[in-house]
Amino acid sequence: MPRLLHTGQVIVDLVMAVERLPASGGDVLAQSAGFEAGGGFNVMAAAARNGLPVVYLGRHGQGRFGDLARAAMQGEGIQMSLEPGRGADTGLCVALTEASAERTFISHIGAEGELSAEDLARVRVEAGDYLYVSGYSLLQECKARALLDWLLALPRSIPLMFDPGPLAGSVDSPLMAALLPRIDIWSSNRAEALQLTGTSQIAQALAQLESWLSPAALLVLRDGPRGCWVSRQGQAVQVPGFKVEAVDSNGAGDAHAGVLVAGLAAGLEPLMAARRANAAAAIAVTRRGPATAPGSAEVDALLARG
Repeated sequence: MPRLLHTGQVIVDLVMAVERLPASGGDVLAQSAGFEAGGGFNVMAAAARNGLPVVYLGRHGQGRFGDLARAAMQGEGIQMSLEPGRGADTGLCVALTEASAERTFISHIGAEGELSAEDLARVRVEAGDYLYVSGYSLLQECKARALLDWLLALPRSIPLMFDPGPLAGSVDSPLMAALLPRIDIWSSNRAEALQLTGTSQIAQALAQLESWLSPAALLVLRDGPRGCWVSRQGQAVQVPGFKVEAVDSNGAGDAHAGVLVAGLAAGLEPLMAARRANAAAAIAVTRRGPATAPGSAEVDALLARG
C-alpha cells in the first residue's frame, strides 16, 4: 500500500486570534490562544485522514513541545522513523490569525531542524511510496545537504512532491538547482509561484516552472477561494473552488497538499485529486487552528453538494 514519507518539520504552533496585528511596539488582546501541533504535521494529518498511511522522517525533541508533537502524530496514526532527540525541544511557531482570516507566522527552529545521513539511512522506501519535501528543509544547514543527497540517490520511480513555502530560496541556489529536475509534483500557492519565478501572471509562472522541472511533472498552484490550477506539459486547467465563509487560512494550503497527494496515491486522475483538495481546503478555512483538514467523508459530502 502506498505511504507518504514526509521529510519536513513538525513544530508546535502557539495559535492566537486577534482582530488585527498591532503596530510595531503596540499591544492587542487575543480572543483565543492555544498550543497545537503544526508545520509538517498539518500535511501529514490531512493525508492520514484521507486514507494515506504516513511516516514522519524528521526529528522531534525532548520537552513539552516534543511531547505535544508526538502525541498529535500518534493520535493520527502517523509513524515516526526516529526516536526523540536529545538536547533540544521541538520548535515553536507563533501563529497570529486576524479577523480577515490572514495569518502571520514567527518561527523558532528546534530539534526538527537537524537530520543526518545516518538518520535517513534507516528509512526503508518501498515501491508506491510518495516523498514529500518542504522548502523549509532547504533552509536548514544541518539538514539540507544530507536530505538532498538521500533524495537524489533514490529510484527515479518514487514520486517526489515539493512545496516551496514562503521562505524558499532562489532557484539559482545549488540546492534548488539540484532538486528542481527531480520534482514530480509541484504544490504551492499563487504568491509563492509568482515570487519564485519573478512573474506577474499564473500562466507565466506555470510556463517558467515547467521549464525548470522534469517534462512529466505535475504542477498544482493554489489560488485561494478561486480553487487551483493544474498543469502538465503545457496543458493548464483551472479547478474551481468552493464558496465558504473563511475564518482562518492557517493550514489551508497544507490541507490541500495532503488531500491532493492522498488522492493521487489512491489512483485518482490529477483533476479529481485537485477537486478533492479544493474541497478539503474550503472546509479547513471555516475552522480555527492549523491542522483543520477534514476526513474523506466530509470531503465526499461537500463534493456531493457541489
